[in-house]
Amino acid sequence: MHLVNVLAGRNFREGSGGPFAAAVFDLESGELVSAGVNLVLSSQLSSMHAEVVALSLAQTRLASWDLSTRPHQLVVNWRPCAMCYGASIWSGVRDLVIAGAGAVVEQITGFNEGPMREDWREQAEARGMSVTEGIGYDDAIAVFQDYADSGAEVYNPRRG
Repeated sequence: MHLVNVLAGRNFREGSGGPFAAAVFDLESGELVSAGVNLVLSSQLSSMHAEVVALSLAQTRLASWDLSTRPHQLVVNWRPCAMCYGASIWSGVRDLVIAGAGAVVEQITGFNEGPMREDWREQAEARGMSVTEGIGYDDAIAVFQDYADSGAEVYNPRRG
């Protein structure tokens, strides 16, 4: 999680996108397969969230759309938004590690993380993906606060 929080902080400071990062690890070897940051601003593509970037790079590197053929872990500096939640499930990752969940990121940054089901954890676990929360929480919050304090652009369609 340390790497993910460092990448998230560096990402918004360099103007690529929001304060979000993700990494995919091979659960058996511990090897870093890919890392991704939010590239919405630099790419002008609304779907270029950190999770989508990290998962896409992992799938490309492994030449497989199915990351469940070998157990993989997705590490993210906050609970995935509605879009990234779906992408995570469809990718086949077996383990999701997040710094935290809930509205605090929206309150600090002004981002809209989309409509998430109340039972999102249970739904992920029912589909074979375990969820671990609370890793690197304080560092993630510090990155989000730094982002808010920086005055960086908050891309939020319709501001709702």
